[in-house]
Amino acid sequence: MKFKPFPQLKTERLVLRELLKSDWKRVSYLRTDPIVNQFVKRPNADTKEKAIDFIERTKLGIKNSETIQWTISLKNDFGMIGSICLWNFSEDRKTAEIGYDLDPIFHNTGIMNEAMTVVLKFGFNVLGFNKIEAFTQKNNEASTKLLRKNEFVLNTDRFDESNPKNIIFEKFNPSLGSNSPTK
Repeated sequence: MKFKPFPQLKTERLVLRELLKSDWKRVSYLRTDPIVNQFVKRPNADTKEKAIDFIERTKLGIKNSETIQWTISLKNDFGMIGSICLWNFSEDRKTAEIGYDLDPIFHNTGIMNEAMTVVLKFGFNVLGFNKIEAFTQKNNEASTKLLRKNEFVLNTDRFDESNPKNIIFEKFNPSLGSNSPTK
């Protein structure tokens, strides 16, 4: 699983592109904004140094095939409005976790659904994952709605030991058909 050249993805309204060091201000904003982070437990990037460190760690993870993260931009504006990633790959490279964030200005516009749709296709059809998981805070209604819209199913038998407030959703590769669990 090599991500060179970086797999840029396009949709009707979006370009999902590689994260750049010049995105540091937007990374800092997205990782410190109280609305974006109200349901997420993660280190903030409240300084330029922390934001650039996050970008460098992300780029190293991509280089080492441990993660793939896209910057979400509008087609008519290269600026970062959010991000979406596949990460936390299983050892056998059959399962990944999806993560995402979006500037609140763009909430309820269908942008994250558009980005998720193309990333799921990439994860299943190009990377060959059998399952993609999503960990979301149980009170995050917008995230739960997005996951259900994309045919993720809540797995009531699993728990996130590192964050008991999280619930875990799963989506199985549609090409597996009846071989995928129906939880």
